[in-house]
Formats: sequence, structure tokens, C-alpha cells
Amino acid sequence: MNVTLIEHTPNPEQIVALAARLCYSPVSIGELREKLESADIEKYLDKIMSLGHHSVLEHVSFTFAVEGVSRVTTHQLVRHRIASFSQQSQRYVSHKEYFTSIMPDTIAENSEARQIFAFMSETVHKAYAQLVEMGIPPEDARYILPNATETKIIMTMNARELRHFFALRCCQRAQWEIREMSIEMLSLARRAAPIIFRDAGPGCVGGSCPEGQFCCGQTTEVREFFKKLSQEE
Repeated sequence: MNVTLIEHTPNPEQIVALAARLCYSPVSIGELREKLESADIEKYLDKIMSLGHHSVLEHVSFTFAVEGVSRVTTHQLVRHRIASFSQQSQRYVSHKEYFTSIMPDTIAENSEARQIFAFMSETVHKAYAQLVEMGIPPEDARYILPNATETKIIMTMNARELRHFFALRCCQRAQWEIREMSIEMLSLARRAAPIIFRDAGPGCVGGSCPEGQFCCGQTTEVREFFKKLSQEE
């Protein structure tokens, strides 16, 4: 898996702080911009985050490029509707010459399971190639491709939706592949906007576990992991 933050709104925290300050100030936007200093930025961001005034976070966006993930993960990813996605097409990009599968560790660590997975991947690849050689369009041959098929996707989210995304997908109960991807996204986002994403992460990081009876039971360990992750950044 390769996750890259390829673009984001310039000076994201300055933009958010300006928007927050505007809400409570009678002066012009130009004057607010001139007077806004780095110390003010952190003060205003801390204030709006503590008050839950998160609408101003929607003024800044982050664009990520993700490679080496399966369609299992992208099927989950596109459920986040306040975002933009561009995914490699199986209609126009043929898998006739190569076929990469994402193998979960639980399968890779079991020799018998790994053989079954490899056999099925090879079988599907051969069948797909045969269909294409018979003149079947890739858009129809793709119907036999499995969820394990490797894909690439570019996605853009605003900071408010990103925080919501991290709360859900960094959770220990999230599926392992999208959790791994979201943790890497969080690390990248924090480097670009450390104050905005300072306390971002699964719901249990900033309070009690929101999963209720489905809690993973590892709240202490999860909090320690994200505390360490924040310190490393």
C-alpha cells in the first residue's frame, strides 16, 4: 500500500482560523487577514475545536493518492459521500497481461490458505485473459474479477469530513486494510495541519468508546498507539 498526500489547500490552518474569526468580528475580511498572526491561529483553532464549531473546517480540503489496495477497501471508501473519488477503471484498463491481488495476512500466514488463494487468483486471471482473447470486452470480462483485485484511487475530502472519516476508519473495529490506509492518511494530514488534526483518530481517543457493546475492549492500547503516533509526528 502506498498513500500520498498529493495536494491540500495552501495554509489550511490560517484559512480555518480566518473563517472562525470572521464569525465573531465586525471588521472587514482584509483587516482580519492583516492582523491574523500565528499565535492567533492556534488560539482560534483551539476555541472552535473545543466548541464543536466544525463547519469552518469545510473551507480546506486534502487530496490523497492511494495505490496497492483492494476493491474491498474502495467499496467501503466510497460510502463516505462528502468526498470526491477517481478510481482506476476496470472497463478501460485491462488486466489481461497482469493481475495483482491483495492477500490478507490471515491468509498469507497459513500455508494451506495461501495456496488456495494463489490457485484461485491464477485461475481467475487465466479465465479473464481467455475471455478477452475471445473478444469479450474488458467491461464484461471484469465481472469475474474478485474483490481482492488491486486498484488505485484519488480522493479529496474537506477537513471536517476527514476528521469524521478518521473517527470511523481508524477504529480498531474497522476492517484492517481501510484502517491501515486511514492511519497513514492521518499521519500525512497532521503534518500539513497539526492543530486541526491534533486530536483526530478513533472516537475513543477523545472520549468514551462510541461502539457501545461492540467495543473492541482495547481502549487503553488504542489511545496509547495514537498518542505515540502523534508524538512521532
